[in-house]
Amino acid sequence: MAGKSVLKRIDWLTVFIYLALLTIGWVNIYSSTFTDDNLSIFDFSTLHGKQLFFIGVTFGTIILVLALEASFYERFSSVLYIIAMVLLLGLYPFGKTIAGATSWYDLGFFNLQPSELAKVATALALAKYLSDIQTDIRRRKDQLYSFLVLLIPVILIVPQPDPGSALVFFAMVFVIFREGLPLYYMGFAVLAVLVFITTLMFGTIWVTIFLALFVILFLLLKRKTFKVPIFPMVSIAVIAVLFSLSVNFVFNNVFEQRHRDRFSLWLRLEKDPVKLEKIRKTIGYNTYQSEKAIESGGFFGKGFLEGTRTKGDFVPEQETDYIFSTVGEEWGFVGTTTVVLLFTLMLLRLVYLAERQKNPFSRMYGYGVISILFIHYFINIGMVIGILPTIGIPLPFFSYGGSGLLFFTILLFIFLKLDSNRLKEGI
Repeated sequence: MAGKSVLKRIDWLTVFIYLALLTIGWVNIYSSTFTDDNLSIFDFSTLHGKQLFFIGVTFGTIILVLALEASFYERFSSVLYIIAMVLLLGLYPFGKTIAGATSWYDLGFFNLQPSELAKVATALALAKYLSDIQTDIRRRKDQLYSFLVLLIPVILIVPQPDPGSALVFFAMVFVIFREGLPLYYMGFAVLAVLVFITTLMFGTIWVTIFLALFVILFLLLKRKTFKVPIFPMVSIAVIAVLFSLSVNFVFNNVFEQRHRDRFSLWLRLEKDPVKLEKIRKTIGYNTYQSEKAIESGGFFGKGFLEGTRTKGDFVPEQETDYIFSTVGEEWGFVGTTTVVLLFTLMLLRLVYLAERQKNPFSRMYGYGVISILFIHYFINIGMVIGILPTIGIPLPFFSYGGSGLLFFTILLFIFLKLDSNRLKEGI
Protein backbone atom coordinates (compact mmCIF):
# COMPACT_ATOMS: atom_id res chain seq x y z
CA MET A 1 0.00 0.00 0.00
CA ALA A 2 2.84 2.36 0.82
CA GLY A 3 4.39 1.72 -2.58
CA LYS A 4 1.11 2.55 -4.33
CA SER A 5 0.73 5.78 -2.36
CA VAL A 6 4.25 6.89 -3.36
CA LEU A 7 3.45 6.24 -7.01
CA LYS A 8 0.33 8.38 -6.70
CA ARG A 9 2.21 11.30 -5.16
CA ILE A 10 5.37 11.25 -7.26
CA ASP A 11 5.83 13.98 -9.86
CA TRP A 12 5.19 12.03 -13.05
CA LEU A 13 6.11 14.89 -15.38
CA THR A 14 9.69 14.78 -14.08
CA VAL A 15 9.69 10.98 -14.33
CA PHE A 16 8.48 11.18 -17.95
CA ILE A 17 11.25 13.64 -18.88
CA TYR A 18 13.79 11.40 -17.13
CA LEU A 19 12.61 8.35 -19.09
CA ALA A 20 12.66 10.32 -22.36
CA LEU A 21 16.26 11.44 -21.78
CA LEU A 22 17.25 7.91 -20.75
CA THR A 23 15.71 6.41 -23.88
CA ILE A 24 17.18 8.96 -26.30
CA GLY A 25 20.55 8.62 -24.61
CA TRP A 26 20.59 4.83 -24.94
CA VAL A 27 19.54 5.00 -28.60
CA ASN A 28 22.49 7.28 -29.32
CA ILE A 29 24.89 5.10 -27.32
CA TYR A 30 23.69 2.16 -29.42
CA SER A 31 24.29 4.16 -32.59
CA SER A 32 27.75 5.40 -31.58
CA THR A 33 28.94 1.87 -30.63
CA PHE A 34 27.07 -0.18 -33.27
CA THR A 35 28.96 -2.53 -35.58
CA ASP A 36 27.73 -5.16 -38.02
CA ASP A 37 29.03 -7.84 -35.65
CA ASN A 38 26.81 -6.67 -32.78
CA LEU A 39 23.23 -6.96 -33.93
CA SER A 40 21.60 -7.88 -30.61
CA ILE A 41 20.73 -5.11 -28.17
CA PHE A 42 21.07 -7.67 -25.35
CA ASP A 43 24.70 -8.50 -26.08
CA PHE A 44 26.21 -7.49 -22.72
CA SER A 45 29.74 -7.65 -24.10
CA THR A 46 29.00 -4.43 -26.01
CA LEU A 47 28.83 -0.94 -24.54
CA HIS A 48 25.18 -0.49 -25.48
CA GLY A 49 24.41 -3.89 -23.94
CA LYS A 50 26.18 -2.96 -20.72
CA GLN A 51 24.31 0.34 -20.62
CA LEU A 52 21.03 -1.56 -20.97
CA PHE A 53 22.10 -3.69 -18.01
CA PHE A 54 22.94 -0.52 -16.03
CA ILE A 55 19.49 0.85 -16.85
CA GLY A 56 17.89 -2.31 -15.44
CA VAL A 57 19.96 -2.01 -12.25
CA THR A 58 19.00 1.66 -12.03
CA PHE A 59 15.29 0.86 -12.22
CA GLY A 60 15.73 -1.54 -9.31
CA THR A 61 17.55 1.18 -7.39
CA ILE A 62 14.67 3.61 -7.99
CA ILE A 63 12.33 1.19 -6.22
CA LEU A 64 14.70 1.08 -3.24
CA VAL A 65 15.07 4.88 -3.13
CA LEU A 66 11.31 5.37 -3.15
CA ALA A 67 10.71 2.58 -0.60
CA LEU A 68 12.87 4.19 2.09
CA GLU A 69 11.29 6.71 4.42
CA ALA A 70 11.95 10.33 3.40
CA SER A 71 13.35 11.03 6.86
CA PHE A 72 16.13 8.48 6.23
CA TYR A 73 17.92 10.82 3.83
CA GLU A 74 18.00 13.71 6.28
CA ARG A 75 18.85 11.57 9.29
CA PHE A 76 21.77 9.73 7.65
CA SER A 77 23.06 12.49 5.36
CA SER A 78 26.18 13.02 7.49
CA VAL A 79 26.93 9.29 7.53
CA LEU A 80 26.59 9.07 3.74
CA TYR A 81 28.90 12.08 3.38
CA ILE A 82 31.59 10.47 5.55
CA ILE A 83 31.32 7.19 3.60
CA ALA A 84 31.72 9.07 0.30
CA MET A 85 34.78 10.95 1.57
CA VAL A 86 36.38 7.70 2.80
CA LEU A 87 35.78 6.12 -0.61
CA LEU A 88 37.41 9.12 -2.32
CA LEU A 89 40.40 8.86 0.01
CA GLY A 90 40.67 5.12 -0.63
CA LEU A 91 41.21 5.71 -4.34
CA TYR A 92 44.82 6.73 -3.74
CA PRO A 93 45.99 3.28 -2.53
CA PHE A 94 43.29 1.10 -4.17
CA GLY A 95 41.93 3.02 -7.18
CA LYS A 96 42.07 2.00 -10.83
CA THR A 97 43.68 4.42 -13.30
CA ILE A 98 41.81 5.01 -16.56
CA ALA A 99 42.91 7.64 -19.10
CA GLY A 100 45.40 9.06 -16.61
CA ALA A 101 42.90 9.56 -13.76
CA THR A 102 42.70 7.33 -10.68
CA SER A 103 38.97 7.82 -10.19
CA TRP A 104 37.51 4.29 -10.14
CA TYR A 105 37.33 1.12 -8.07
CA ASP A 106 37.56 -2.01 -10.19
CA LEU A 107 34.64 -4.23 -9.14
CA GLY A 108 35.00 -6.67 -12.03
CA PHE A 109 32.12 -6.08 -14.45
CA PHE A 110 31.54 -2.63 -13.02
CA ASN A 111 33.91 0.28 -12.33
CA LEU A 112 32.62 2.38 -9.42
CA GLN A 113 33.41 6.12 -9.55
CA PRO A 114 32.97 7.42 -5.97
CA SER A 115 32.98 11.07 -7.07
CA GLU A 116 29.47 10.42 -8.42
CA LEU A 117 28.34 9.15 -5.02
CA ALA A 118 30.07 12.16 -3.44
CA LYS A 119 27.85 14.54 -5.42
CA VAL A 120 24.71 12.96 -3.94
CA ALA A 121 26.20 12.80 -0.44
CA THR A 122 27.46 16.40 -0.57
CA ALA A 123 24.06 17.72 -1.73
CA LEU A 124 22.45 15.90 1.22
CA ALA A 125 25.08 17.02 3.75
CA LEU A 126 24.94 20.65 2.62
CA ALA A 127 21.13 20.66 2.85
CA LYS A 128 21.33 19.08 6.30
CA TYR A 129 23.80 21.66 7.60
CA LEU A 130 22.02 24.68 6.11
CA SER A 131 18.61 23.51 7.38
CA ASP A 132 19.87 23.01 10.92
CA ILE A 133 18.07 25.37 13.30
CA GLN A 134 21.41 26.52 14.72
CA THR A 135 22.82 27.52 11.31
CA ASP A 136 22.65 31.16 10.32
CA ILE A 137 24.20 31.68 6.90
CA ARG A 138 24.70 35.39 7.68
CA ARG A 139 27.38 34.42 10.22
CA ARG A 140 30.94 34.05 8.91
CA LYS A 141 31.48 30.84 10.89
CA ASP A 142 28.49 29.15 9.30
CA GLN A 143 29.52 30.42 5.87
CA LEU A 144 32.95 28.86 6.40
CA TYR A 145 31.51 25.50 7.44
CA SER A 146 29.17 25.51 4.44
CA PHE A 147 32.08 26.10 2.07
CA LEU A 148 34.09 23.36 3.83
CA VAL A 149 31.36 20.82 3.05
CA LEU A 150 31.98 21.60 -0.64
CA LEU A 151 35.76 21.99 -0.45
CA ILE A 152 36.59 18.66 1.21
CA PRO A 153 35.49 16.52 -1.79
CA VAL A 154 37.13 19.01 -4.16
CA ILE A 155 40.46 18.64 -2.33
CA LEU A 156 40.18 14.86 -2.59
CA ILE A 157 39.13 14.80 -6.27
CA VAL A 158 41.44 17.37 -7.91
CA PRO A 159 44.68 15.36 -7.39
CA GLN A 160 43.22 12.23 -9.06
CA PRO A 161 43.29 14.32 -11.37
CA ASP A 162 39.63 15.00 -12.15
CA PRO A 163 39.10 18.81 -12.25
CA GLY A 164 35.83 18.40 -14.16
CA SER A 165 34.14 16.52 -11.31
CA ALA A 166 35.65 18.93 -8.78
CA LEU A 167 34.09 21.87 -10.62
CA VAL A 168 30.62 20.40 -10.12
CA PHE A 169 30.86 20.83 -6.33
CA PHE A 170 31.42 24.57 -6.70
CA ALA A 171 28.09 24.78 -8.53
CA MET A 172 26.37 23.91 -5.24
CA VAL A 173 27.38 27.33 -3.94
CA PHE A 174 24.13 28.39 -5.61
CA VAL A 175 22.26 26.56 -2.80
CA ILE A 176 24.03 28.72 -0.22
CA PHE A 177 23.16 31.88 -2.16
CA ARG A 178 19.54 30.76 -2.37
CA GLU A 179 19.49 30.52 1.42
CA GLY A 180 20.86 34.00 2.04
CA LEU A 181 24.61 34.15 1.39
CA PRO A 182 25.46 37.82 0.60
CA LEU A 183 25.64 38.45 -3.14
CA TYR A 184 28.98 40.26 -2.90
CA TYR A 185 30.62 36.83 -2.69
CA MET A 186 29.29 36.10 -6.15
CA GLY A 187 30.52 39.51 -7.29
CA PHE A 188 34.05 38.67 -6.11
CA ALA A 189 33.94 35.31 -7.87
CA VAL A 190 32.71 36.81 -11.17
CA LEU A 191 35.33 39.57 -10.95
CA ALA A 192 38.11 37.01 -10.36
CA VAL A 193 37.03 34.98 -13.40
CA LEU A 194 36.81 38.09 -15.60
CA VAL A 195 40.22 39.35 -14.48
CA PHE A 196 41.75 35.91 -15.09
CA ILE A 197 40.34 35.63 -18.62
CA THR A 198 41.00 39.25 -19.66
CA THR A 199 44.56 39.06 -18.33
CA LEU A 200 45.24 36.00 -20.48
CA MET A 201 43.70 37.70 -23.53
CA PHE A 202 44.96 41.28 -23.19
CA GLY A 203 47.58 41.39 -20.43
CA THR A 204 47.82 43.07 -17.03
CA ILE A 205 48.46 46.56 -18.44
CA TRP A 206 45.12 46.71 -20.24
CA VAL A 207 43.32 45.22 -17.21
CA THR A 208 44.86 47.95 -15.03
CA ILE A 209 43.86 50.69 -17.48
CA PHE A 210 40.29 49.40 -17.64
CA LEU A 211 39.98 49.19 -13.85
CA ALA A 212 41.45 52.69 -13.43
CA LEU A 213 38.97 54.12 -15.94
CA PHE A 214 36.12 52.29 -14.20
CA VAL A 215 37.09 53.72 -10.78
CA ILE A 216 37.45 57.25 -12.22
CA LEU A 217 34.04 56.99 -13.89
CA PHE A 218 32.57 55.67 -10.65
CA LEU A 219 34.00 58.63 -8.69
CA LEU A 220 32.60 61.11 -11.20
CA LEU A 221 29.11 59.61 -10.95
CA LYS A 222 29.21 58.64 -7.29
CA ARG A 223 27.63 61.72 -5.76
CA LYS A 224 24.70 61.66 -8.15
CA THR A 225 23.92 57.97 -8.40
CA PHE A 226 25.92 55.57 -6.20
CA LYS A 227 26.34 55.34 -2.45
CA VAL A 228 29.20 52.83 -2.26
CA PRO A 229 32.16 54.11 -0.16
CA ILE A 230 35.26 55.13 -2.12
CA PHE A 231 37.83 53.15 -0.11
CA PRO A 232 36.28 49.68 -0.66
CA MET A 233 35.93 50.37 -4.37
CA VAL A 234 39.56 51.44 -4.74
CA SER A 235 40.70 48.52 -2.57
CA ILE A 236 38.86 46.01 -4.76
CA ALA A 237 40.45 47.54 -7.87
CA VAL A 238 43.94 47.29 -6.33
CA ILE A 239 43.35 43.66 -5.29
CA ALA A 240 42.12 42.90 -8.82
CA VAL A 241 45.32 44.35 -10.31
CA LEU A 242 47.47 42.32 -7.89
CA PHE A 243 45.50 39.21 -8.82
CA SER A 244 46.05 40.02 -12.49
CA LEU A 245 49.80 40.17 -11.88
CA SER A 246 49.67 36.58 -10.57
CA VAL A 247 47.66 35.18 -13.46
CA ASN A 248 50.53 34.62 -15.87
CA PHE A 249 52.63 32.96 -13.17
CA VAL A 250 49.77 30.59 -12.29
CA PHE A 251 49.03 29.92 -15.95
CA ASN A 252 52.66 29.15 -16.85
CA ASN A 253 53.84 27.41 -13.68
CA VAL A 254 50.80 25.82 -12.02
CA PHE A 255 48.69 24.73 -15.00
CA GLU A 256 49.80 21.65 -16.89
CA GLN A 257 50.61 21.99 -20.59
CA ARG A 258 47.35 20.29 -21.62
CA HIS A 259 45.39 22.84 -19.57
CA ARG A 260 47.33 25.73 -21.14
CA ASP A 261 46.66 24.31 -24.60
CA ARG A 262 42.92 24.07 -23.91
CA PHE A 263 42.76 27.67 -22.73
CA SER A 264 44.88 28.77 -25.70
CA LEU A 265 42.44 27.07 -28.07
CA TRP A 266 39.33 28.33 -26.27
CA LEU A 267 40.45 31.96 -25.93
CA ARG A 268 42.40 32.02 -29.21
CA LEU A 269 45.57 32.92 -27.29
CA GLU A 270 47.94 31.19 -29.70
CA LYS A 271 48.66 33.45 -32.70
CA ASP A 272 51.12 31.17 -34.49
CA PRO A 273 48.99 29.31 -37.10
CA VAL A 274 51.33 26.30 -37.09
CA LYS A 275 51.16 25.86 -33.31
CA LEU A 276 47.40 26.54 -33.34
CA GLU A 277 46.86 23.81 -35.93
CA LYS A 278 48.97 21.43 -33.84
CA ILE A 279 46.81 22.15 -30.79
CA ARG A 280 43.65 21.53 -32.82
CA LYS A 281 44.97 18.15 -33.92
CA THR A 282 45.90 17.11 -30.37
CA ILE A 283 44.15 18.75 -27.40
CA GLY A 284 41.37 20.25 -29.52
CA TYR A 285 40.84 17.23 -31.76
CA ASN A 286 37.73 15.93 -29.97
CA THR A 287 36.00 19.30 -30.00
CA TYR A 288 36.92 19.97 -33.63
CA GLN A 289 35.52 16.61 -34.75
CA SER A 290 32.37 16.95 -32.64
CA GLU A 291 31.71 20.39 -34.15
CA LYS A 292 32.09 18.93 -37.64
CA ALA A 293 29.78 16.02 -36.78
CA ILE A 294 27.04 18.34 -35.49
CA GLU A 295 27.49 20.70 -38.44
CA SER A 296 27.16 17.83 -40.92
CA GLY A 297 23.80 16.84 -39.42
CA GLY A 298 22.02 19.90 -40.80
CA PHE A 299 18.41 20.50 -39.83
CA PHE A 300 16.94 16.98 -39.83
CA GLY A 301 20.13 14.93 -39.46
CA LYS A 302 21.43 12.00 -41.48
CA GLY A 303 19.20 9.45 -39.81
CA PHE A 304 19.59 6.69 -37.24
CA LEU A 305 22.81 4.68 -37.80
CA GLU A 306 23.59 6.87 -40.81
CA GLY A 307 26.12 9.23 -39.25
CA THR A 308 29.30 8.88 -41.30
CA ARG A 309 31.53 10.54 -38.71
CA THR A 310 29.93 8.47 -35.97
CA LYS A 311 30.40 5.25 -37.94
CA GLY A 312 33.96 6.24 -38.83
CA ASP A 313 34.93 6.82 -35.18
CA PHE A 314 36.06 10.37 -35.96
CA VAL A 315 34.97 11.62 -32.52
CA PRO A 316 36.83 9.94 -29.63
CA GLU A 317 34.79 9.15 -26.49
CA GLN A 318 31.62 9.71 -28.49
CA GLU A 319 29.55 7.38 -26.32
CA THR A 320 30.56 9.23 -23.12
CA ASP A 321 31.47 12.93 -22.95
CA TYR A 322 30.72 13.60 -26.63
CA ILE A 323 27.43 11.73 -26.99
CA PHE A 324 25.67 14.99 -27.92
CA SER A 325 27.63 15.04 -31.22
CA THR A 326 25.88 11.79 -32.22
CA VAL A 327 22.53 13.49 -31.65
CA GLY A 328 23.64 16.42 -33.81
CA GLU A 329 24.87 14.29 -36.71
CA GLU A 330 22.07 11.73 -36.88
CA TRP A 331 19.10 13.80 -35.66
CA GLY A 332 20.20 17.28 -36.68
CA PHE A 333 18.96 20.58 -35.31
CA VAL A 334 15.58 19.00 -34.53
CA GLY A 335 17.19 16.34 -32.34
CA THR A 336 19.59 18.64 -30.49
CA THR A 337 16.79 21.15 -29.85
CA THR A 338 14.59 18.37 -28.46
CA VAL A 339 17.33 17.28 -26.05
CA VAL A 340 18.02 20.85 -24.93
CA LEU A 341 14.31 21.49 -24.38
CA LEU A 342 13.93 18.28 -22.35
CA PHE A 343 16.82 19.21 -20.06
CA THR A 344 15.55 22.78 -19.72
CA LEU A 345 12.02 21.60 -18.95
CA MET A 346 13.34 19.19 -16.31
CA LEU A 347 15.39 21.93 -14.61
CA LEU A 348 12.45 24.36 -14.62
CA ARG A 349 10.18 21.68 -13.21
CA LEU A 350 12.67 20.93 -10.44
CA VAL A 351 12.85 24.63 -9.58
CA TYR A 352 9.06 24.65 -9.27
CA LEU A 353 9.15 21.55 -7.05
CA ALA A 354 11.94 22.97 -4.89
CA GLU A 355 10.12 26.26 -4.36
CA ARG A 356 6.95 24.56 -3.15
CA GLN A 357 8.78 22.64 -0.40
CA LYS A 358 7.89 23.67 3.15
CA ASN A 359 10.62 21.52 4.66
CA PRO A 360 13.90 23.53 4.43
CA PHE A 361 15.98 20.36 4.01
CA SER A 362 13.89 19.25 1.01
CA ARG A 363 14.08 22.69 -0.61
CA MET A 364 17.84 22.99 -0.16
CA TYR A 365 18.47 19.47 -1.39
CA GLY A 366 16.26 20.21 -4.41
CA TYR A 367 18.43 23.18 -5.32
CA GLY A 368 21.49 20.99 -4.87
CA VAL A 369 20.05 18.59 -7.45
CA ILE A 370 19.32 21.49 -9.81
CA SER A 371 22.86 22.87 -9.43
CA ILE A 372 24.52 19.54 -10.19
CA LEU A 373 22.34 18.70 -13.19
CA PHE A 374 22.61 22.22 -14.62
CA ILE A 375 26.41 22.44 -14.44
CA HIS A 376 26.75 19.03 -16.13
CA TYR A 377 24.24 19.93 -18.83
CA PHE A 378 25.64 23.40 -19.49
CA ILE A 379 29.34 22.47 -19.54
CA ASN A 380 28.94 19.22 -21.47
CA ILE A 381 26.93 20.73 -24.32
CA GLY A 382 29.07 23.89 -24.30
CA MET A 383 32.19 21.72 -24.53
CA VAL A 384 30.82 19.60 -27.40
CA ILE A 385 29.82 22.61 -29.52
CA GLY A 386 33.11 24.41 -28.80
CA ILE A 387 32.02 27.43 -26.74
CA LEU A 388 33.65 26.07 -23.54
CA PRO A 389 37.01 24.36 -23.03
CA THR A 390 37.15 20.58 -22.81
CA ILE A 391 36.71 19.57 -19.18
CA GLY A 392 35.40 16.04 -19.38
CA ILE A 393 32.10 15.62 -17.55
CA PRO A 394 29.19 13.46 -18.77
CA LEU A 395 25.73 14.48 -19.91
CA PRO A 396 23.28 13.30 -17.20
CA PHE A 397 21.10 10.26 -18.06
CA PHE A 398 22.69 10.31 -21.54
CA SER A 399 26.37 9.43 -21.51
CA TYR A 400 27.58 5.85 -21.24
CA GLY A 401 28.65 4.82 -17.75
CA GLY A 402 27.12 2.85 -14.92
CA SER A 403 28.28 5.04 -12.03
CA GLY A 404 27.05 8.25 -13.63
CA LEU A 405 23.66 6.84 -14.59
CA LEU A 406 23.14 5.19 -11.20
CA PHE A 407 24.01 8.17 -9.03
CA PHE A 408 22.36 10.81 -11.23
CA THR A 409 19.20 8.74 -10.92
CA ILE A 410 19.58 8.37 -7.15
CA LEU A 411 20.21 12.12 -6.91
CA LEU A 412 16.97 12.89 -8.77
CA PHE A 413 14.70 10.29 -7.19
CA ILE A 414 15.70 11.14 -3.62
CA PHE A 415 14.30 14.59 -4.31
CA LEU A 416 11.16 13.16 -5.91
CA LYS A 417 10.72 11.02 -2.77
CA LEU A 418 11.12 14.11 -0.56
CA ASP A 419 8.59 15.97 -2.71
CA SER A 420 6.10 13.11 -2.52
CA ASN A 421 6.45 13.15 1.26
CA ARG A 422 5.35 16.82 1.25
CA LEU A 423 2.06 15.74 -0.33
CA LYS A 424 1.75 12.85 2.12
CA GLU A 425 1.99 15.24 5.07
CA GLY A 426 -0.37 17.69 3.40
CA ILE A 427 2.08 20.61 3.41
